Amino acid sequence: MTPSMAQSVERMQIAASDSRLRAISAPIACGCALAAAAMYVALDDPSGSGVHLPACPLYQMTGLWCPGCGLTRATHAVLRGHIGAAFGFNPFFPLFLGGIVAAWLAWIRRSLGRPPVIAVSRWPLWLPIAAGVLLIAFGVVRNLPGFEALRP
Repeated sequence: MTPSMAQSVERMQIAASDSRLRAISAPIACGCALAAAAMYVALDDPSGSGVHLPACPLYQMTGLWCPGCGLTRATHAVLRGHIGAAFGFNPFFPLFLGGIVAAWLAWIRRSLGRPPVIAVSRWPLWLPIAAGVLLIAFGVVRNLPGFEALRP
C-alpha cells in the first residue's frame, strides 16, 4: 500500500468516526440535560416552599388536574427513594418516566444507525391507543367529586 493510499484510508476512518460522533451528539446532549434536570428535581422539593419550577399550565389556567399533574413530585419522590409516595402523586409515573427513557434509547439507536427494538415495533396498534384513552379517563376522573384521592 502506498503512503497516499494509507493516508486516504486514514482520512476515511476519521470521517466515519466524526459522522458517528456528530450523529450521536444531540441525543447525548439531551441525555445530559435530562440528567441535570433530574438532579435539580432531586435536590429541590417541588412540594416545598422553595419551589423554582413552573406549575402545570392547565391547572394554573383552569384549576383542573391533567393526567401529568404530580409527575414532578413523583419524580422527586422516586429519586429520593420513596416509591410509595410517588404513586400517591401520580400512579402513572412509571409509564411517563419509562416512556422518556425508552424514547431516548430509541433515539440513540437510530442515531447509531441501528434498527428499532423489535419488541416495541411489534406492539399491537391498540396498545398505545388504550394507553392514551386510559390517561384521558384518568385526567377526567381525578377531577370529579369523590375522587380527591387521585389528585396530587
